[in-house]
Amino acid sequence: MMKILKRSIPVLIILAAVTVLFTVPVFASPLDEIVDYEINASVNDDATVTMKYHIEWKVLDSDSEGPLSWVKIGIPNSHYSDLEALTDNIRGIGYTSSGGSYVRIDLDRDYYAGETVIFEFSIVQDYLYQVDMLEEGYTVYAFTPGWFDEAPVDELTVRWKADKAYSWDPYCLEIVGSLVWMEKDMAPGDKMTVKVTYPNDAYGFDLSKKVDETGGRTDGPFDLIFTIIGAFVTIIIPGLIFRSIFALIIKTAYDARANFRSGTAGKKITRTKIVYFDSCPGCGSVRGENQTKCEYCGRSLVKSEEVVEEKELPPEERKKYATEGEFKYNDSPNTYMRVHVVPVPRPVYTSSRSSHSSSSRGSSHHSSCAHSSCACACACACACAGGGRAGCTTKDFYKTDLKLRYLK
Repeated sequence: MMKILKRSIPVLIILAAVTVLFTVPVFASPLDEIVDYEINASVNDDATVTMKYHIEWKVLDSDSEGPLSWVKIGIPNSHYSDLEALTDNIRGIGYTSSGGSYVRIDLDRDYYAGETVIFEFSIVQDYLYQVDMLEEGYTVYAFTPGWFDEAPVDELTVRWKADKAYSWDPYCLEIVGSLVWMEKDMAPGDKMTVKVTYPNDAYGFDLSKKVDETGGRTDGPFDLIFTIIGAFVTIIIPGLIFRSIFALIIKTAYDARANFRSGTAGKKITRTKIVYFDSCPGCGSVRGENQTKCEYCGRSLVKSEEVVEEKELPPEERKKYATEGEFKYNDSPNTYMRVHVVPVPRPVYTSSRSSHSSSSRGSSHHSSCAHSSCACACACACACAGGGRAGCTTKDFYKTDLKLRYLK
């Protein structure tokens, strides 16, 4: 069976290329616009994260597929608790796993073109971190807010409480005790990912937990077959093919215009001056080379520890103590400088965009809410209303993400 499937894939690719060449594209205007999308996050003592969502959702078109009556907002994964509506215009709220992990919100009434509904909810999320992910001794949270494949986002803001944070990526502002990332004028499908690193002893991290990459979906044994069938069905629908290709071209053009380059390496250095005892204060045995504990009684041989700020060191010593390890400190007896280096990747932007917008735009492998699982603490988001808003059909057996309005 697998051999047949493998031989079929090149045929499907050729068929797709031929269809693209001889088809006239059909584009549809967005039904909605996300005017403001804000998430406030704070890490709890047990390492879960409390997230408060504020969304201002404007209806642009209530004729094509009806007025807005309910929405689905993507969340990182199915490990959640304490889901709560915070505004009176939410008639019902709950979790749904249809095609991923979402919060479904039923609104208090139908909203029509020109109207904006402002709603808020909170949720406690788990499985957002991974211990020793990049560097031993440090835990990394990775979070991608739910994105919108069918609607532009005027402004996205993520505020992450900075308490105990060691490093973060990408560059952001620090405002009133919070790390603040902002992105403006996001096209449909654009994403923003943030990472925050903590020392392993900052919170109650569970070593058995790691970033949930399933997004709430469980793949069955026939998913490959259905995916190929779905691809074939999608290929024979010209409008959908061109919509996807057009979106890719637009995104590529944006990245070229912004001159975005990722992977620029930075590093955060912690220097600790350590003074050791000549001999064990417990049993009196002489301290051996590189020993931090007595080999006989197990007592610590550290007399004192002091974190040394970079500004306290002359330039030559900053350069000398800039790599991982423990080094003899000048000529002082039994005194060493322990250096810990954590890599901090920092994206580089050379466009005219302001620094507060220097958030990484999405470049993951996820293509849409309807047929992609979510990974690395990411999530999808889409709008649903009337009899099924774009991206939220529940009867799309082949997961083609086909919308009726593309056939008009």
